[in-house]
This record gives sequence, structure tokens and C-alpha cells, in this order.
Amino acid sequence: MGFRLNVTDVGCAILRSRGQGAGSATTSLRRRCTINSVEAIASDEQARAAADPSSPQLRSLPSVRPRATPRAIVLLRACRPRQWSKNLLVLAAPCAAGVIDRFDIAARLAGAFAVMCLASSATYLVNDVRDRDEDRSHPRKRSRPLAAGELSPAAALRLALALAIVGVLGAVAIAPPLAAVVCCYLLLTMSYSLWWRHVVVLDILAIAAGFVLRAIAGGAATDIYLSRWFVIVSGCCAVFVVAAKRHAELCEQDPSSGVRATLKHYSVGGLRLTLGSAAALALIAYISWAFTRPSHLYWYGLSIIPFVLSLGRYAMLIGSGAGQAPEELIMRDRTLLVLSLLWAALFLGGVYVGR
Repeated sequence: MGFRLNVTDVGCAILRSRGQGAGSATTSLRRRCTINSVEAIASDEQARAAADPSSPQLRSLPSVRPRATPRAIVLLRACRPRQWSKNLLVLAAPCAAGVIDRFDIAARLAGAFAVMCLASSATYLVNDVRDRDEDRSHPRKRSRPLAAGELSPAAALRLALALAIVGVLGAVAIAPPLAAVVCCYLLLTMSYSLWWRHVVVLDILAIAAGFVLRAIAGGAATDIYLSRWFVIVSGCCAVFVVAAKRHAELCEQDPSSGVRATLKHYSVGGLRLTLGSAAALALIAYISWAFTRPSHLYWYGLSIIPFVLSLGRYAMLIGSGAGQAPEELIMRDRTLLVLSLLWAALFLGGVYVGR
């Protein structure tokens, strides 16, 4: 049983109703609208064949595949560019020394930032190669290129080696002390990916040391002396941030999505004690440094207020379960961002105003 469709008469009737002056249009429409009645017949057998997935007609059709992500985009995503903001710590020492406005210092800092981005991306790639199986069951990490199967482990390791070599060579060109810091950073982070991450407490200290090395890299690149107060405050704040990350992971852990091995040995109470201790030591060290400044005590004294409020705000966000991505938390929380900018303005005021 079939059906027949012919729209010629319908189109011509419409044209005749509009007058005799449309004769040429009728002819044109007739040519365009005429459907061959033989071609418009669909038999029951043809319909059943079209509905059958195993029919030759369907097998002959090309399969539709999703568009593949460009290779360069995959490699860039694997390098985790969102986390490059951590390397802005290279600006800390030159800003505190009041020399960042010099062109030669700014040029070296730009190079140091690029070098640290290369080195950190190399360690991210190695870490993702090692964790690719666990990341596949993680709600956020499953989209990483290695976990998603968009990048092979061999290609990731080759890229990591290339980034590490270029980073070290670039550091040598900027300043030999910077190259030493970069090598220490690579050694620390690679050993963390292989061993330290499985050792309780040392995993927190290893990551915190990576933050401190970023800050030291800025001083090494510009030949700036780093005071003990600078290192103590940087180290305590780094421990605070890393402990907050572990606290968030512990609070949000899902056994079905895989649990970090060291998290089994941490407790919420123990991490909160670590957070409180690190924040207290950072605050004591910062106040001691601020009130021992030879000049501009007013600016540095005022900067203590937003510094304390920032630690308190961060601690409050940690209590609500945040803190897994500190680089994103600071940018997303407006209160924390405003407090951070206010602290930076007062601190830099003490450094640059009235020089």
C-alpha cells in the first residue's frame, strides 16, 4: 500500500485566482513544484527496510561522529592554565622591596613567571598521568585530557619533559639562582607526585614548600634579599591554604568516586587545628614584621586589619566546604577579593608612598 503526492494543481489554482497576468509565473511554478509521482511512492517494504537498523540502506550511511577537539587545545588544557595564577607569587618579594616599577626588574619577573608556569605545567602532566585512573571516577577531574582519553600518557610525558627542559634553560638565561630554584621546585613536585603525596603531614608540607619556592623564585630572579619574616609568613599562609584544601576534600569525599589515600588518616578536628595554628603563626609573624618597619608604620599597621579579616573570611568559607581550588575561591568570593585588594593597596602604600 502506498501514497501519492502531487502539488501541481494546487499551485496552479492559486496562481489562477490572482489573475491572468501571472501566466509566466504559473509555468515557472509548475516546473518547480511538480513532483514525480513515481518518486513520491513509498511502499511498505521500503518503510520497513528504512526502520530496520540492519538494512543495507542504513549501513551504507556514513556514521556521525562528534568533532574532535584541536590538538593544541587539548595540550593547553592538560597544562592547567587556570592554575598558573599561583605563580604570581613571584611578584611578592619585588613588590615588598619596592623595585617592581623598574623596567629591568619587571622584565626579569615576566620571565620568571613564564619559567614557573612551564615548570608547574610539567609537574601537573606527570601528576595527571599517575592519577588518570582515579580521575576518571572523580566528578570534576574526569574532564581532564588524560582522564578523558584525549591525550595519551606517552605524549603527556614527552610534553612534560620538554616543558621542564625549556623552563630550566630559560631560568639559566634569566639568572642562575633562579635556575637552582626551578630545579628544586621540579625535584620537590615530582617527588611529591611519586612519594610524598602518600605520607601524612609531609604531603601538606611538600605542597606548601612549592608555594614558598614560587615566592623565592621572584627574589632569585631579581637578586632581592628575602627576610626571615617574609619566608615565615609565606610558609604559614601556604600551610593554611593547603590544609584548607585537604579539609575541603575530606568534607566532600565520596567513596564511590575514589578517595585520596592520605585522607583516610586525617580528621576534620586535626585539620582545623592545623588551620588555626598556621593562621595564628602567620598573623604573629606579620604583625611582628609590620611594627618593626623603620618607616611608614601607619600604612603597614593598617594593612594588618584586612590581613586578619582575609584569614577569617577564608576560614569561614572553609567551614562551608570550600577551599579545594584556592585560586578560584579568591576570585569568586567578592568579600575575600575586596579584602585582598584592600590589603594589597595598604601594603603597597607603605612601600611606595613617600619614597
